[in-house]
Amino acid sequence: MDTISLWQLAALAAASTLVGFSKTAVSGANTISLAVFAAVLPARESTGVLLPILIVGDLLAVRVYRRHAHWPTLLRLFPAVAVGVVAGALFLLWADDAAVRTSIGAILLFMTGVTLWRRRIAEKTTGTEEQATGTEASTGPAAADEAATGAGRTAARGYGVLGGFTTMVANAGGPVMSLYLLSAGFRKLGFLGTSAWFFLILNVSKVPFSVGLGLIDARSLLLDACLLLFVLPGAYLGRVCVDRINQKVFDRIVIGATVIGGLQLLLI
Repeated sequence: MDTISLWQLAALAAASTLVGFSKTAVSGANTISLAVFAAVLPARESTGVLLPILIVGDLLAVRVYRRHAHWPTLLRLFPAVAVGVVAGALFLLWADDAAVRTSIGAILLFMTGVTLWRRRIAEKTTGTEEQATGTEASTGPAAADEAATGAGRTAARGYGVLGGFTTMVANAGGPVMSLYLLSAGFRKLGFLGTSAWFFLILNVSKVPFSVGLGLIDARSLLLDACLLLFVLPGAYLGRVCVDRINQKVFDRIVIGATVIGGLQLLLI
């Protein structure tokens, strides 16, 4: 890892603050942080530096939203995620920085398109059902229980493998998980609580892989020590803002941040 200039350190500090904000407010905004880290540092090395920062953000998010997790959804996802993590570790054995950036950016944009398509179909179906029954469709954990159907299990496997792969390769599993939870009908608190536990467990499990691949070492941890304090104000700001964000605005911000992050990775 080469010497980092003052402006580069400032950019990494701002990105670390955004990590804290994303963990307690808008998960998809995290893609901007990983794009900044990949722009300032070599793409492969940036994943090792960012991982401990993400874990601190996960701990803060779990502390705030630990009671709002939907564990049946998590248990459905983890087996497929494990497959994706192993595939991602194998990919990193031979992939260079350009391959990492291009692959993740393309996957994020593809998954955004798939999610928007699924949401449009779901809105049409929901509108038809409401006209027929005069009742509102479920938008909380009850809606997430629909993922237990055959189509839901297939979607969970697909998102799980992609989420595990992207988070292992570039810590970019947040957008994939966000898109899955949005498509499953989670509201803000269930969304944030389920995401918090998911990524705390997942990111901690990635540490041995990252150490084994040489992505985490003494130099990366030294840089982490300089950046971790910037996560705290971001997490506090996110907690203050989350209750003021309208659900539709929340969904749009998540999707918009995902698109921006994907484009940044492709254009860097």
